[in-house]
Amino acid sequence: MKAIILERACTAEELTVKNAPIPEVKSGWVLIKIKAFGINRSELFTREGFSPSVKLPRIIGIECVGEIADPSDSDFSKGEKVVSLMGGLGREFDGSYAEYALIPSNQIYRIDHNLDWVRLAAIPEMYYTAYASLFDTMMLQKGDTLLIRGGTSSVGLAALQLAKSIGVSVISTTRSKNKVELLKRHGADYVLLDENKLQPEILSLYPNGINKILELIGTVTLKDSLSMLADKGTLCMAGILGGEWVIDQFEPMIDIPSGRYFTQFDSGVNFKEELLKDLFQHIIDNQIEVPIGKIFTLDEISEAHKMMESNRAEGKIVVVNP
Repeated sequence: MKAIILERACTAEELTVKNAPIPEVKSGWVLIKIKAFGINRSELFTREGFSPSVKLPRIIGIECVGEIADPSDSDFSKGEKVVSLMGGLGREFDGSYAEYALIPSNQIYRIDHNLDWVRLAAIPEMYYTAYASLFDTMMLQKGDTLLIRGGTSSVGLAALQLAKSIGVSVISTTRSKNKVELLKRHGADYVLLDENKLQPEILSLYPNGINKILELIGTVTLKDSLSMLADKGTLCMAGILGGEWVIDQFEPMIDIPSGRYFTQFDSGVNFKEELLKDLFQHIIDNQIEVPIGKIFTLDEISEAHKMMESNRAEGKIVVVNP
């Protein structure tokens, strides 16, 4: 089979397709014929050598959609349409950057909807992170005001759509003037240019602060975001688009204002199958159009990574297998 085997930290240009044996089926594991998968920023970090827990060589890729090729001793049937994400995929064991993947049967989930492979592949990690962060972790409700910090990221765009689908007022941020119209087209009520300090501008619009904040930029803007929370407001950190993983000089007793709540969402740790099912149904019921940035083939994987690095996608980058 074709596969992208990461043997060492490298540039996007150095990613190449290699031949690898189709994985041998074993008890408790199911062989998936991968039809498509989305590209994620965490995979760029792994490729660049910033995921020390990932032992190389490794076929990376943390999500995929496809068909059951060999159900092994599971209760799946050959040909069933399924999705898998996180849970060690592409990190603890070989992942989705291939034509086939061997995945634990308890980490595979049936798909009962007739969306095409490209749109199915764009949903799992991107929309699940947004959906779970908003509705499970922050308990977002109609009437809330939501600030999405990092609004033009794939998760940021998904969060914007999901929040607007229940009537939430949304402020979305971008670092690029060229992407203001993109956020407005997706329904943002306000779009702010973000240079890491938004508190004065936000408080001029909302003197009492914002009651829900989705922090996707990360440690660079976290303190500023916390300072804008309204009384009893909640900030959920669900991504790190810029800066380091560790924040210097963070003092919880000072930097988390009294009466405000700071939490985080990590799909690799907090995965709930019922939320994934609810997510697919929510997308169908609300006729949400999944934004696709660009579609590539496995042979074009280096181009896909370069597009992710450029931040020009304006939607999910998807790789398809014939």
